[in-house]
Amino acid sequence: MVDFTVLYHEHIDNLFAFGSRFTTNREVLKDCIQDVFVKLYTKRDELNRVENIESYLYVSLRNRINDEYRRNVHLCDETIDDAKMRTLAETEAFDRECRDRRQALSACVQRHFDKLSPRQKQIINLYYVKQLRYDEICSIMGINYQSVRNLMHRSITRLREYATQTQLAV
Repeated sequence: MVDFTVLYHEHIDNLFAFGSRFTTNREVLKDCIQDVFVKLYTKRDELNRVENIESYLYVSLRNRINDEYRRNVHLCDETIDDAKMRTLAETEAFDRECRDRRQALSACVQRHFDKLSPRQKQIINLYYVKQLRYDEICSIMGINYQSVRNLMHRSITRLREYATQTQLAV
């Protein structure tokens, strides 16, 4: 059984962006998306046969918008044909792929960051996240300017070593 709340939250933004390419009427688009999820819920027993739920949602939304277009000619400037659908699906797939790569890279950086010593984590956080200057870091960490620079250099070098090891392992 599919958890509809999770399914809804995972796909609502992408469906809205996808539908926005076909209509500028946000309220009608929201209604169409809601109709897709209501239909999905009412036909939940048939979902076991659906191989790709994401594709199913996009096609259902496209069909629902086309239905609205047929009822109300002012909803959409042009009909949605299969060529446009393929182009939009490829764009969505590329966007998803980029987002997945960013998430994987972020997770990799976090794993490497977790391997650093507490002082190395602190200096990276102060410099890159809080964007403090070296003299401010000196007063916070209670060490002199050259020690801050040395610690920063060792921390960055260690992160590079971890990244190199990861690349060699892949």
